[in-house]
Amino acid sequence: MLDEILKIEHLKKYFTKKGMFGKESDTVRATDDISFSVKKGEVFVLAGESGSGKSTIAKLILRSIQPDSGKIFFEGQEIDNNPENLQKIRMGCQMIHQDPYDSINPRMKIGDIVSEPLEIHNIGNKDKRRRRVIEVLHEVKLEPAEEIIKKYPHMLSGGQRQRVVLARALSLKPKVILADEPVSMLDVSIRAEMLELMHELQKKYNISFIYITHDLATARYFGQRIGILYLGKIVEVGPIDQVLLSPKHPYTQALIDAISEPNPDNLHKDKKIRINEPSDIDILHGCRFRNRCPYVIDKCETEPKFEKIDDEHYSACHVKIN
Repeated sequence: MLDEILKIEHLKKYFTKKGMFGKESDTVRATDDISFSVKKGEVFVLAGESGSGKSTIAKLILRSIQPDSGKIFFEGQEIDNNPENLQKIRMGCQMIHQDPYDSINPRMKIGDIVSEPLEIHNIGNKDKRRRRVIEVLHEVKLEPAEEIIKKYPHMLSGGQRQRVVLARALSLKPKVILADEPVSMLDVSIRAEMLELMHELQKKYNISFIYITHDLATARYFGQRIGILYLGKIVEVGPIDQVLLSPKHPYTQALIDAISEPNPDNLHKDKKIRINEPSDIDILHGCRFRNRCPYVIDKCETEPKFEKIDDEHYSACHVKIN
């Protein structure tokens, strides 16, 4: 489609655990045949619990780690290890990390931190870079910008440091921003401000976001479409309101139940997700969720395929739940 800015096809990345004395043991399928696309100006959410493969996907897109197989297309062009292709995606796609303090150099001043991408890509001279730094600091509402550039990260609050990270991402005028849990380490009141700021900038500059989170509340506020990840697989995808208000996969329902208001009736539900049940199955065959699923049937021994539920809403489950 012409309005697709980023497309992922059958992306796979496996890691091999090292056992005692350096011997190879289990293979972890961090991402296993992942496919999705992001439209221009769209916020696409990747949601799931820890270990589901969300951050690995972001690293694969930016080629900070190499995929085992699969293709990544940016603005219709396949991204491989060609230096020109790598430069294109690393200029056009920027990342915001979860911990703003760990993702910036504490020995650098704020002005140097924000201008670093411009220097790396040899954009403008010193004066032009300084003007661009001041401009983006104004954009993220760090005032007075002329004073902020002289400070070090430890002199700012956590919320201010995350705005610095956002400013650094904006400095190259990216078309896609990968936001990996960008507000999870901030106070609740600051989270709302940061999300609102990101929303304003996304609308103003028509930036596409891949918003990585386990928090479905912020996901629904900020996102437009969502992909639910479980053990390296997307199990449900679609418009965010359709998926979260009418989930069709048991894992999606489990995530929603985890943030729902306490209900005494839930204490007596027969259909509940067995979160702490030991894994006694081969999760690499069949449905990976079947050892925790209350709706498991014999057919779950085979891997489910995506089925269309509604317009752009798909679920990979053998059982139809309401």
